[in-house]
Amino acid sequence: MSGAPAASTAPRRILSIWLPSLAIDRWRLVMGEQARALADAPLVLISDTAHGPRIEAVTQIAAAAGAQRGMMLADARTLCPAIATAPSDPAGDLAFLEQLALWAQRWGPWSALDAPDGLLVDVTAVPHLFGGERLLLEDVREAFARRRLAVRMAIAPTAGAAWALAHHAPDGTIVEHHDDIERALSDLPVAALRLDQDVVTVLRRLGLKRLGDITTIGRDALQRRFRNRKSPAANPLIRRDQLLGRVPEPLLPVIAQQVPLVQRRLMEPIRHRQLLDQVVADLAQDVARELEGQGQGARRLELGLWRVDGEVVVRRLEMAAATRDPAHMLRLFAARLDDIDAGFGIEMVRLRASWAEPLALAQGDIESAAEDHGTSLAACIDRLTVRLGAQAISRPVPFASHIPERAQRWRKPLEPEPSSQGQLAFHARPLKLLDSAEKIAVLYATPDGYPQRFRWRGEVHEVVRVEGPERIAPEWWRERGGARLRDYYRIEDGQGRRYWIYRQGIIGDGRGGAPDWYLQGLCA
Repeated sequence: MSGAPAASTAPRRILSIWLPSLAIDRWRLVMGEQARALADAPLVLISDTAHGPRIEAVTQIAAAAGAQRGMMLADARTLCPAIATAPSDPAGDLAFLEQLALWAQRWGPWSALDAPDGLLVDVTAVPHLFGGERLLLEDVREAFARRRLAVRMAIAPTAGAAWALAHHAPDGTIVEHHDDIERALSDLPVAALRLDQDVVTVLRRLGLKRLGDITTIGRDALQRRFRNRKSPAANPLIRRDQLLGRVPEPLLPVIAQQVPLVQRRLMEPIRHRQLLDQVVADLAQDVARELEGQGQGARRLELGLWRVDGEVVVRRLEMAAATRDPAHMLRLFAARLDDIDAGFGIEMVRLRASWAEPLALAQGDIESAAEDHGTSLAACIDRLTVRLGAQAISRPVPFASHIPERAQRWRKPLEPEPSSQGQLAFHARPLKLLDSAEKIAVLYATPDGYPQRFRWRGEVHEVVRVEGPERIAPEWWRERGGARLRDYYRIEDGQGRRYWIYRQGIIGDGRGGAPDWYLQGLCA
C-alpha cells in the first residue's frame, strides 16, 4: 500500500523519528523501581541463541564499558564483569512501537512503522500549524522527552532521505527541496542507503565509503555488479533512486482498529455461578450489538474476570465462523467457567472481541425460524472444539497432486480453502483410499501386463474385468531420479468387488528389479 496522499498540493514532507535506545527506554518504563535501582550500572538486554546469550541492546554506561549490540555476553563480561542483564522482548518492543505510531499521528495525517526502532510521519502541509518545521521538531522532542524516550529526527521530501538524515546527520536536519537531497547527503556513509550489511561491506571494499562516491564510478558499473539483486535492501541503485525520489517507495500506514469491548463494574462482588452466567449473558448481548453496528462477527472472544484480591482470570474462545449470536457465545463460555474460583468475589467482568470479520446483516424468516430448531455446522464445530480441543477437529480438502496419498490436506473445519489451479476432477478416484497402499502378490499376469489372479489379505481373487492403465509419473521436484512410474488399474473380481491397484515400475526400466503390485483403494 502506498503512502496516503497529501492533503494539499504542497511538496511532500516526511518526518523520520529514530529511537536509538527504544528497547532500553521501554524496559525502564516497564520495570520502574528495578530499573531505577540499576540506573548507574552497565545494563544489557540479551536473547538466548544456540551459541549462548547475545546482546540485543545496551545502555550508554554499558557501551562505554565496551559492550556492543550483537556481541556475545561472554565476550562482554571479559571487558566488564559487572554487567547487569535482563531479557529482551522484541515482540513487546514492536507492540510499543505500534502504539507510538498511532500516538505520533498528532503531527500528521498518517504514520508508518520503520521497524525495529523508528517511525515515519507524513507532515505535508502541517508545519505551519506549529509555527514552522523547526518548532514542529521541538514539539516532537518535548513530547517524547515527557515519555522519557530519546529521539533523533529529520525532515526531507522522501522517506529514504529523512531516514538517512535522522540516523547519520546532525539531529534535527531539514532538507527543503528534492534538488537539495543529493548535495545534503553526499557526505553521509553508504550505510545511509538502508542496505544489508554484506552489501555495505562490498561497497566499502570497492572504495565507496560516502554517498557522493557512488556517482564517481558511474551507474553502469554498479548495475553490472548488482543486476541480479532485486531486493531494495540488496541493491544500492534502487535505494539511491528511492532516496532521491526517482522511484516511489511504498509505505504502509498504521491504522487504529476499534476492538468491540464491553464490561460490567459490579456494585457488589459476586461469588455464585448463577449470577456470573447472568452477567456474561448481558455482556454477550452488548457485544453482539457492538458487532452488529460495525457489520462484523466475532471469531475470537476474551472474557476477563477481575477478582477482589487483584487476580485476573481470562477465558478465550475461537469460533469456526464469524458470529454475533449471544446465545451461542453464552453456551460456549458456560463450558469454560466450570473451574472458575471466584475467591472473595468478582468485581468486574469484561468481554472483548479480539478478532472480528465482516458479517453482513441478514433478514430473518419467521416461518423458517419456527420450523428450524437444528444446530448450524459452525455452532456444532465450536461446541466440539470447546469439548475436545482446537487440534481435535479438522477436515480433509483436495490438493492438486496426481499422487493419490498426497492428494489431500487437513485444515480447520471452516477455514477457507487456498486457491488451486485444479482439483484433478477429470480423473476418477475410488470411493475409499487405504491409509497406506498394501502390497499384493500377483499369481498370474496376462501378456498385456495386468494381473489375472492376485492374493490380498490371505484371499485369492480372480480378475474378470480391467480398466486402465492410468500412468502417474513421480513428482520430479520431490522424488529422486530413481523413482519408478505407477500404472493404475480399476479391476473387478468374480464376486463383483472392485479395487484400485497399481504396478510400481516397468520391466527393464533400469530403476530396480521386478515391478511390485499394490492395492490402494476400494471402488463402489
